[in-house]
Amino acid sequence: MKLAILTLLAGYASAFAPQQNGANKLSLSASFENEVGAQRPLGFWDPLNLLLDQDQERFDRLRYVETKHGRVAMLAVAGHIATTLGYRLDGNIATGVTFASIPTGVKGLSAIPTGGLVQIVLFIGFLELFVMKDVSGDSSEFPGDFRNNSFDFGWDTFSDEEKLQKRGIELNNGRAAQMGILGLMVHEMLGQDPYVINGLMGYSTL
Repeated sequence: MKLAILTLLAGYASAFAPQQNGANKLSLSASFENEVGAQRPLGFWDPLNLLLDQDQERFDRLRYVETKHGRVAMLAVAGHIATTLGYRLDGNIATGVTFASIPTGVKGLSAIPTGGLVQIVLFIGFLELFVMKDVSGDSSEFPGDFRNNSFDFGWDTFSDEEKLQKRGIELNNGRAAQMGILGLMVHEMLGQDPYVINGLMGYSTL
C-alpha cells in the first residue's frame, strides 16, 4: 500500500511546474517550457529536478511514464466511483466468490482469491508488453501514442492545434486523477469516508 502511494507521488512529481529564475535553470526551462503540459498558471514544473541538464530523450521517457500513469489513474478513479455506486459484474470472480461481494477500493485486494490476483497481474503484464506500447517503434507522433497504425478514433482528422489541446487535456485529467486516486486511497487507509464532500453533506459512502 505504501509503495503504491509513493509510486503515485513520484509519478506526479515528475510532471511540470513554475519556471526557475536561477542561471542554472535557464537551459532547463528553455528546453522544455514550451512542451505540451507546461501550462498556465504553473507553467513548467520539475520540483525534483528530474530534467536538470537532461536531453529530449529523457524528457520523452518521463512524459511517456506520466501519460501512462495518468491513464491508469483515470481508470482507477472511474472504477472506484462505479463500484462505490454499487455497480458490479454479474457472476463469480472465483468459485463461491461473487463480484458483488468484493469491497470497493483497497479493501477489495484482500478479498480477491489468489488465483484472481494472478490473473489480474498476468493480464496487466500482457497489456504492458504487447498492447500499451509503441509496438512498431516508428508510428508514434508523441510519447504515449499507442495507436500502432491500427486504431485511430478520428485522431488524424484533427488539426495540429486541436491535437495539442486534446493532449493537454489528457495530461491535466491524468494529473488530477493521480492525485484523486491517491486521496481516495489515503482516506480509506485512515478509516474515513473517501468522498469527503459526500460525508459533509450527509451522504456517507461508508
